[in-house]
Amino acid sequence: MNPTRPTTSPLSPAFAGHGHVTFLGAGPGDPGLLTLRAVEALAGADVLIAEPEVLEVVRGHARAGVSTPELTIVDEASTTAGVPVLRDAANLVMEAARGGRRVVRAVTGDPGLDGNAGAEMLACAAEGIPFEVVPGVATVVGVPAYAGVPLRDAQGTDVRFVDARTADERCWNEVGASDGTVVVSTSLDSVAAAAGELVAAGRKPDTPLTVTIAGTTTRQRTWNATLGTIAQVFKQGKVLPSPEGHRPVIAVVGERSAPAQRDQLSWFESKPLFGWRVLVPRTKEQAASLSDQLRSYGAVPHEVPTIAVEPPRTPQQMERAVKGLVTGRYEWIAFTSVNAVKAVREKFEEYGLDARAFAGIKVAAVGEQTAAALVDFGVKPDLVPSGEQSAAGLLEDWPPYDPVFDPIDRVFLPRADIATETLVAGLIELGWEVDDVTAYRTVRASPPPADTREAIKGGGFDAVLFTSSSTVRNLVGIAGKPHNVTVIACIGPATAKTAEEHGLRVDVLSPEPSVHKLAEALADFGLRRRETALEAGDPVTRPSERRPGARRRRTT
Repeated sequence: MNPTRPTTSPLSPAFAGHGHVTFLGAGPGDPGLLTLRAVEALAGADVLIAEPEVLEVVRGHARAGVSTPELTIVDEASTTAGVPVLRDAANLVMEAARGGRRVVRAVTGDPGLDGNAGAEMLACAAEGIPFEVVPGVATVVGVPAYAGVPLRDAQGTDVRFVDARTADERCWNEVGASDGTVVVSTSLDSVAAAAGELVAAGRKPDTPLTVTIAGTTTRQRTWNATLGTIAQVFKQGKVLPSPEGHRPVIAVVGERSAPAQRDQLSWFESKPLFGWRVLVPRTKEQAASLSDQLRSYGAVPHEVPTIAVEPPRTPQQMERAVKGLVTGRYEWIAFTSVNAVKAVREKFEEYGLDARAFAGIKVAAVGEQTAAALVDFGVKPDLVPSGEQSAAGLLEDWPPYDPVFDPIDRVFLPRADIATETLVAGLIELGWEVDDVTAYRTVRASPPPADTREAIKGGGFDAVLFTSSSTVRNLVGIAGKPHNVTVIACIGPATAKTAEEHGLRVDVLSPEPSVHKLAEALADFGLRRRETALEAGDPVTRPSERRPGARRRRTT
């Protein structure tokens, strides 16, 4: 047993036959702020009871089939500062725990500092139900960090935390009399009132102030002002409350808490694609690593499949080729896509075969992603292009057939029904016989939902990444042409030509035919655009905010 792990862990047999509750802090909003212990607890949960604001943050780490009962919310008259009161959270927790189930109760921020988890813990203790607490990043700490506002300076500034929803006159007088940093948790429509309370309690009206909404998410936005000017700043900027969610607004007040240094310390909102909605016309499986890369640049990827993969109309050719692979008909097998790997793998599973069937056969992969799919299958490729990741690049490194060293002269090439003939022709020129086999068909995917189609045509996306000519044709076919404010990024000249033929202006061209280089090129474009705006003294905006009739951002 790991001596650092509490014996009351929900994964421990110490309470076999009894329920167990884990009170888990989900952080301020960024899913990446979940702790390793939180992920472990979520994976072992039978029941997940989460506040609406964090349900999507934690649900992805829970096992398939986990129960997620919905929290009942009382009527609006019972809300506090616009935040609905969760009526039956304690009842749901206790009912599930009494039934011997492992319950995870996820709350925004940290269980000990944010929300009312303490009352639920007392209820568990009163009934003898074992529980543990997994701390999370507190909202009042995490949001200023993402806004680039340190709470203490080198001299050790005093820091006070105030919840404006429950603060009374005595509380305001105490923090007003202090010269330290004050972190106020409030709502967007109460910021000016909180600033007024601090001025009335003795703080100077010219005291620096930062206000951050939607902290740690890609909707985050921060304003610099003073206690005396924040109301006017909001009025001039037409800052309005958002109907989305009820996350608190965090205001940081103080001469020494570094609001004045935010220009140098704002690391999150200054990411090159911060807040950009980027359309990725690939399936979720294909787009996973690309979407992760886009998120690292601050973007919000939206995956829309434009191509659906289906089995070949006549499977006999594929069946003969797989049998020939097992019986020694081939010297090489060449994979030109992840879908080809998937098609062969499915056929292997159908016949009860596994990666050992590749013994004695040389395996080639057209690029890194295809190679990764093979490794996941248990096969390490013998050949991956050293240069361009394409059929042409693969041919550059492919050895010519040598009857002395190659006992067999045949290559198995499983591929799509619409694949080009480049690789087949090149292999034949090198002296190889090729069994060119249709392993799968590519067909146009179904149209995306109506709101996605409207966003594409209406300029709701800031950029779209085209990774092939077919993605251009299919996206336009199933969803319409992207709006002219949308930044168009293409993986290569052929794709760019197809985009231009469809009336699209190409803004970004990848220096190499790689999806990751394409994302990198888009980030460079976004960075240059940001720097140009700052040098001109203009506000940094997203492309979609420049379209005619675009609404000002409304978010909390």
